[in-house]
This record gives sequence, structure tokens and C-alpha cells, in this order.
Amino acid sequence: MVKYAVIGTGWITQSFIDGANLSGRMKLEAVCSRDKNRGAAFAEKNGANGVFTTVESLAQSGVEAVYIASPNALHARQTEAMLKAGKHVICEKPVTVTPAELEYLQGIAEKNGLVYAEAIMYMFNPVRDVLRNATAKIGNITSANLDFSQLSSKYPAYKSGELPNIFNPKMATGCLEDLGIYCVYPALDIFGEPERLKASAAFMASGADGSGGALLEYDGLSVNLTYSKLGQSRAPSQIFGDEGTILIESVSKLTGIKIVFNDGSEEILCGDTPKEQLMGFEADGFADIIENRENNSDFYALLRKSSLSASKIMEKIRAQAGIEFEYKPITEE
Repeated sequence: MVKYAVIGTGWITQSFIDGANLSGRMKLEAVCSRDKNRGAAFAEKNGANGVFTTVESLAQSGVEAVYIASPNALHARQTEAMLKAGKHVICEKPVTVTPAELEYLQGIAEKNGLVYAEAIMYMFNPVRDVLRNATAKIGNITSANLDFSQLSSKYPAYKSGELPNIFNPKMATGCLEDLGIYCVYPALDIFGEPERLKASAAFMASGADGSGGALLEYDGLSVNLTYSKLGQSRAPSQIFGDEGTILIESVSKLTGIKIVFNDGSEEILCGDTPKEQLMGFEADGFADIIENRENNSDFYALLRKSSLSASKIMEKIRAQAGIEFEYKPITEE
């Protein structure tokens, strides 16, 4: 049983805790929040004993691992503190703002014999293998459209004059970082590194990207990624082959997946999966690597490689689309 703490008290943290409880491989020991009262209430709700108001004090605690779900701009520095304190880390996506930061932190983890992973549902979801295997059933694949467009629950507050973190460039956030990453991961996992890339973004008055897209070009194949926090998608993502088409209802959760063959017949690959179970896959996978590092060496190496590949592509997309943050990356000492 891995004893862990969480940094952050938002809904995504609650989802991870619920998933970890389903997994049964992790036990929540402490909560870290700048607001002591909020942290105490969150800890009591979830059966944790420890409450910390600073990352420094959490680093001195006896927990083995930490789940980080703070704003993006804080991920790298908080991770650095935890890794240097000898704690395993699973950090919400994007795991860092820049690939250089990620390489630096991966180096610290490796030096200290620690597990450091990105909390991305796609890589831990067992349906990932189902989807990858399905691509062999649809013949020669020439194109794909991967979309994650979800109207943000924070958009009404933004329209009323507030500036939620997700729409604040100072927090290194925006649509690409929040939703686009869910399109980047399967594109790279299924099709590999693109030979060429084109990207664009539509910006909000705050300077954050509210929607955007990227075209990943390969010889004989084009993969179109679209994402928006300002509108709701009503159509599935699709992978097109000359013998059939794969339809994916949710590219983030990998749910509602089926193949429609050219003769009209269908093969249902998977239905829905509760969000808590998806987070449970993350918690279970993270704990399993910690407790059985040798038996999970290949998967852990894949996680590290995939995180870095995604980070590098995201950096290229930002550069092409003109997405900039008011952010100072951490650098190796």
C-alpha cells in the first residue's frame, strides 16, 4: 500500500482519490493546500490525517508519494521539491510546461530511484491496447480526425469578468494544454512522430488560446487535431482506413469506440467507463510501478518516453500557433 499526499483540492484531485480508493493500492495520508481551512475540510472528507499549507512542509513529511494537481505553472517546481525530498510523483497533465523541464526532472527521479509519471488517462487505460489493435482491422489508414472540444464550466465566469486559472496565461494554461494534449497522446502513440506539423490557435482577450488545431503530416497520412474550450463537440473522433472507420466517442476517456466496416457491419470495441475507474487505472498503474519496478520497467520506460514526446510536440504546436505564457521555466542547477 503506497501512502500518498495530494497537492490541490479541486475536482480532479477528488477524482484521483476516488480512483485510488477503487484501486485499493494507495492510502491517502495528507493534503496540501494554501488555504488551511479548505485543506482541513478536504482531508476530513477523505479520511486523511495530515494537512499542510506549504510544499516545503509536505516535503518533510513521511508520505511515500505525491499526486500534484495544482495550476500548470506550479507543476515543475513542486515536482522538483518532492523528488529532491525522495518522494515518488504523479503529476497532472501537462506534467511540465517545457520538455527541457521534463528532462531535468526525469533525471532527478532516475538519480534518486523514484517513479515520476504524468497523470494522463490515455496511457494507463487498458482500452489503449484495444484501440491500437483495432487500427490493423481497417486496412490502409490515410487520415484521422481527433477532437476534444468541451465547453468549459469556467467560461460563464470568464464572460462575467472573472479570470479563472484555465484562461490565465500566467498559469501556463489554455485549450492546448488542457484539452489538446488528449489528442496529441493518441496521435503519437498510434502514428508516431510526424514529419511535418502545422498549427493555429484562436485567442481570447486574456491572451489564452480558447480553441485551436494542429495538422500532423506523415508520408501518405494526415492526422488532424482539433480542440476547444469554448464549444461542445457533438461528433466522434475518427480514424479512416480503406476497409473501415474507427469511431471514438471520447478521445480523452477512450469510450464509445466501434469500427464501421465498408459493408456497413459494425464491431463494438468498448462502451462507457466511469471517470473514477479511469482515475483508478492511473492510481493502480502508478502504485504498481512503485511496488514492482522491475516487472514494469518496459511500461515505465514507455511512460517516460511518451511524456517527453508529447511535451516536445506541444512545444512545437505552441511555437507555430503563437501561444505564449508569462512563465519562467525551471532550469538545471
